[in-house]
Amino acid sequence: MGWRAVKSRVLRDLRDGRFLHEARNSIETRNKLATGEVSADFVHDLIAGATGNHHRASPHHAHASIEVHIVVRNGWYIKFYFLDPDTTFISVHR
Repeated sequence: MGWRAVKSRVLRDLRDGRFLHEARNSIETRNKLATGEVSADFVHDLIAGATGNHHRASPHHAHASIEVHIVVRNGWYIKFYFLDPDTTFISVHR
C-alpha cells in the first residue's frame, strides 16, 4: 500500500472516529492518543502534514502478514496498522 493510500485511509478513520488501540505494556507512555493526552484531531494534523519521507512500513512483530505503518514527524512517533474496518494504533508518542 503506497503512502497516498495509507495517508488517505488513516486520516479518514481519525476523522470518523474509526480507530482502536492495540493492548500493550507501557500504553500510558507509548500511546498518548489512547490515554487522551493528545486528540484524534492532533494526530490527524500531524499525519496530514507528513510526506512519504516521514513514512515507512514493516511487518507486524507478531503477525507478519499485517503491514505496520510508522510516521515520524516533528518529534512524534506514530505507529498503526489497518485491520478492517478500523485503523489500530500501536504508538503515538514523542
